[in-house]
Amino acid sequence: MKPNRVSLAAPSVLAALALVLAAPAQAGDPLRGKEKSQVCAACHGADGNSPTPEFPRIGGQHQDYLLQAMLDYKAGKRKNPIMAAQVESLSTADMSDLAAWFASQRGLYVKR
Repeated sequence: MKPNRVSLAAPSVLAALALVLAAPAQAGDPLRGKEKSQVCAACHGADGNSPTPEFPRIGGQHQDYLLQAMLDYKAGKRKNPIMAAQVESLSTADMSDLAAWFASQRGLYVKR
C-alpha cells in the first residue's frame, strides 16, 4: 500500500509546529533587556561592544548562544567567577531579555 501525501507530510508539520511552540519559551524582549543591561555595560559596553580586549564583544552575537552562555555560567558549566556572580540572581526570563538586547545590537568585527 502506497503512503498518501498527508502521512508523508505529517512528520514535517509536527516538527515545524514543535519549533514554533518552543521559540517563545526562550524569546526575550530586547527593550526589557536594555533596561537590565546597565551592569553588563561596565565590562561589555552599552551596546555589547567592549572598548577593551579584556572583555568579550557580545553585541550582534546570536541570541541563543548568549542565552546558553549565561545559563552555563549560572549552572557552573562555564567557569568565570565574575560572570557566575553576575548571573546568579538572574531568572531565565532576565537572561533571555539580555540575550535579545545584545543580539539586536550591531557587532563590531574589527581586529584589535
